[in-house]
Amino acid sequence: MAIAKRDIVAGPPELKGHPLADLEQLFLERGERKYRAQQVYDALYIHRFDDVAGMHVLPQQLRETLQSDYRTSSVRLQTVQQSEDGTKKFLFELHDGRAVESVLIPSEMREADGVPRRLTLCVSTQVGCNLGCVFCATASLKLTRNLTAGEIVDQFLQAQKHSDKPITNIVFMGMGEPMNNYDAVMRATQIFNDQRTKMVAPRRTTLSTAGVIPGIIRMADEGQIIKLAVSLHATTQDVRAELMPIAKKYTLPELIEALEYYYRATRKSVTYEYILFDGINDSIDDVRRLGKLARRMPTKINVIPFHDIDFTQPQGFAKTLKPSPSERFEWFLQKLREEDVQVLVRSSSGVDIDAACGQLAFSTEQAA
Repeated sequence: MAIAKRDIVAGPPELKGHPLADLEQLFLERGERKYRAQQVYDALYIHRFDDVAGMHVLPQQLRETLQSDYRTSSVRLQTVQQSEDGTKKFLFELHDGRAVESVLIPSEMREADGVPRRLTLCVSTQVGCNLGCVFCATASLKLTRNLTAGEIVDQFLQAQKHSDKPITNIVFMGMGEPMNNYDAVMRATQIFNDQRTKMVAPRRTTLSTAGVIPGIIRMADEGQIIKLAVSLHATTQDVRAELMPIAKKYTLPELIEALEYYYRATRKSVTYEYILFDGINDSIDDVRRLGKLARRMPTKINVIPFHDIDFTQPQGFAKTLKPSPSERFEWFLQKLREEDVQVLVRSSSGVDIDAACGQLAFSTEQAA
């Protein structure tokens, strides 16, 4: 398969990002013994080494060779911002000078000792995004390239260093469309979900897509066991296409058909993500249509407040978007619950540092 331009990364290849079987094959091709790959894998993901020089289980000559031929650190932390609610936003520089953001989110639900029940890392999968969703700050950035599996995994490894508590959940909801970087995302997921690495369980790993149907079908056919979430945000084709240009390529009826195929193949429920916009998708008719869609198969509906993206200087339709007033938001939730569907509410964690849902973007100066 030809390598797409968006997948080309300058510099030496990465040591991170290879599932164990792939790393073993790589070592065999280099003339090394298979068990050496296991030692490197354990050093990277169990003992969390960032430097081959510290892997003293390896012979010195192999350490020097790996140090010369590969780079171990895939991302480098530039800044950390902390919200009043405990959310942390990380700006990571990549090997080629590009940058991405990740967000570490403590749950609002607490244990008896005050410790958050969950600590969720929202990871990015692309540098920028080309889908153009009008409510998303990342849409203001042009798609530069896909992240490598190593760059995806290293977001977790570096973020974990800034938390006394283990990260319990991973959501592919950061910058970019995960389905448009499917292979790298799934390689990273193999590492995240490997019981040996003690990162996160498959049931605590969620991929969110804007509705890329080939990726949904592929997840179904491959029997991927991580969770699937879909950015729905509208109950009619016309409104969804206005909010999300991808809906012109993958229409709402086609999307629902693909999701039903996914459910039949995996028997796993789907989460619909639904941002409420004032006067656009918050009517009683929207409630009824959303309830009807949700009852077609086991689903959850995650209702999300719209977060301000004025810092990206939106134009046109995007500039007119406003969040549903709090009274309308609560009314919508109540009416939706009356539709006999499972309803969740996404918190606005990190909004004071532009780290809430839909706010991930950075200045040209940061990305340069």
